[in-house]
Amino acid sequence: MTAQDAIPLDAQPLAQKAGGSSFYAGMRVLPKEQREAMFEIYGFCRAVDDIADGDLPRLERLNQLQQWRNDIDAIYAGTPPARLKGLAAIVRQFDLDRDDFIAVIDGMEMDAVGDIRAPDMHTLELYCDRVACAVGRLSVRVFGLGADDGRLLADRLGRALQLTNILRDLDEDAEIGRLYLPSEALTQAGIETTDPAVVLAHPALGRACAPIVERARMYFRDAEAIMARSPRRNVRAPRIMGAVYKLILDGLVARGFAPPRPRVRVGKPRLIWILLSKFI
Repeated sequence: MTAQDAIPLDAQPLAQKAGGSSFYAGMRVLPKEQREAMFEIYGFCRAVDDIADGDLPRLERLNQLQQWRNDIDAIYAGTPPARLKGLAAIVRQFDLDRDDFIAVIDGMEMDAVGDIRAPDMHTLELYCDRVACAVGRLSVRVFGLGADDGRLLADRLGRALQLTNILRDLDEDAEIGRLYLPSEALTQAGIETTDPAVVLAHPALGRACAPIVERARMYFRDAEAIMARSPRRNVRAPRIMGAVYKLILDGLVARGFAPPRPRVRVGKPRLIWILLSKFI
């Protein structure tokens, strides 16, 4: 995650926040009801993420996240704030689980309460579950996957995507004092410090990243197996996201982790090919 200004709690409707993003490009091809639901979910995630990564005092960020918890509770009590009526509607329509929304907020609180630096693997997996898998659990309900494979796909693909994000955003995270590489990986690579700037300049950084690369690849393989046995129409969007992020992961490995580390992107022609291949 990278630092962004916090969005006020009375900001524009959540779905409007999705416009102009890469997420929007992928989700716009979904059927209208699913597309609008995903924009609402994205808007919620973006709003709480912006709070966690903002530059307000930590106590104010924590207070704003608590207000979001209160607002989610109000939705499930049938008294949503006016600005969240769209989110409340898709909660009812797709029977979304309150605990998944709260888990996302809890994940953002992990960033807001203090800068994460070299968490142990258990903490990293918990973080991934909250900020990525919980979003997946909301999403698979919208996509129409069955309960068992839906939750399993949310878990495996969510972890794959988040670990790829962590590897891609090493420099951006270090700029705001964060380091998500687990302490076990640093120790195995012989890196004794958890200072983000020092770790990113260390000659053994690639060795510390290697087990995270392999873990992400394992999760991608698991997700692909689940999607292969699922109805094609229900996994179109996750197949696209998985394909794009797997290319990013491969690009990171090909580039290496020694400085300088130019941003790895999926070019527009390749993205168009992925979109066409997954939807035709």
